[in-house]
Amino acid sequence: MGDRDVLRLLRSLLAVLSLSLTGQCLAGATVDFKSVRLWAAPDNTRVVFDVSGPHTYKLFSLQNPERIVVDVPAGRVADTLRAEKVSGGLVKGVRVARNKPDTLRIVFDLQQRTQPRSFSLKPNGQYGHRLVIDFYETGKPEVPVSAPPPKSAAAQPAVTRATRAAPTSTRDLVIAIDAGHGGDDPGAIGRSGTREKDIVLAIARRLAELVEKEPGMRPVLIREGDYYIGLRQRINKARQHKADLFISIHADGFKDHRAHGSSVYVLSSRGASSEMGRWLEAKENAADLAGGVSLDDKDDVLAGVLLDLSQSATMEASFEVADNMLGELKRLGKTHKSSVQQAAFVVLKSPDIPSMLVETAFISNPAEESKLRDKRHQQSLANAMLKGIRDYFGSHPPPGTLLVAQQHVVKRGDTLSDIAQRYQVSLSSLRGYNRMKSDTLKVGDTIRIPPSQGS
Repeated sequence: MGDRDVLRLLRSLLAVLSLSLTGQCLAGATVDFKSVRLWAAPDNTRVVFDVSGPHTYKLFSLQNPERIVVDVPAGRVADTLRAEKVSGGLVKGVRVARNKPDTLRIVFDLQQRTQPRSFSLKPNGQYGHRLVIDFYETGKPEVPVSAPPPKSAAAQPAVTRATRAAPTSTRDLVIAIDAGHGGDDPGAIGRSGTREKDIVLAIARRLAELVEKEPGMRPVLIREGDYYIGLRQRINKARQHKADLFISIHADGFKDHRAHGSSVYVLSSRGASSEMGRWLEAKENAADLAGGVSLDDKDDVLAGVLLDLSQSATMEASFEVADNMLGELKRLGKTHKSSVQQAAFVVLKSPDIPSMLVETAFISNPAEESKLRDKRHQQSLANAMLKGIRDYFGSHPPPGTLLVAQQHVVKRGDTLSDIAQRYQVSLSSLRGYNRMKSDTLKVGDTIRIPPSQGS
């Protein structure tokens, strides 16, 4: 062995020794649990611990009564956290104690048996190291059990919207309204401390109230309170409710505080292509993906054609309703972009539900932050979104919905007063409902019928 070989061997041994010593130091380093936050959602509860650095832990469950236990080697709890009372949702309370001289034990007393899911997060933005524990109701995991395919947890079975079987009776149009962020994720934060998650939830609630009053429509709030929902879980919830439209509401943020205006996004072609790949991987698990046609016995080429037909129709509808929405937002002021934008946002990737993401304004712009906090402006934004929804579905009512039943196609000899009398509504309400400036009708026009005074 030459001198150079000996030198290389010594260097390798020193490197291994250095790594070993570093690992021992990290393993033996004390980890401080500084604070805790709890977020209760309708079917799950998230607990987040702020910790001083990287950590290891062991999680297990105990019964009679139901408990989840987390053991943290070299863990230490701050006095402020020890004294804090933490409860809500599925968690009755949290206890901390020293299990062994070198192990911190955290015990969660539960309301019922749960399915826990835990993970560690590295520093990001305003947060440092964190330990996150999610508690799900038994039988209600974050993603439906039947949804994740063997190869890709991202793909979701779906029913093609364009070819759903027509129901035997009419139904309401379902509008899924998604307030972005939530819980431990505040979204963008304005100079005055305004949090995006709070503003968009307020706007979402206002839009839901308007949709609830709209004849033939029913709202579904994806996030009803201050808690976080996974991006694909948002899509899943919309699909579970058989939504006809998905709207995700956000407030933009940028380092340049002069950036301003609202924007509307739909799925990009690149995002659609990546989603197509996930669907094809999932085809053996995806019954009824394309209009009631199971894809598990189809080759990739045929499956791809069937999915492409469904996805293309959905993207076309998404763009058209988004364009209507942007037109209404332009009436409130300058928009950031003059046309509908395209991006690969995860929440837009539902291939069977027309979807859009609305950036209501730049919360990083002090003037727009102030407007977003204004309840009247929030209401104006909700009104604009409703008009965009109404304009699109007024001319594209899905088969089997009440909107189809509440429309009249003008025939030769029809007058507005005749139509009003036929449907037992007032002439003025018929004019207002259709925003008509005169009573002149053209053969083939579609007149939307408001609810009768007796309904």
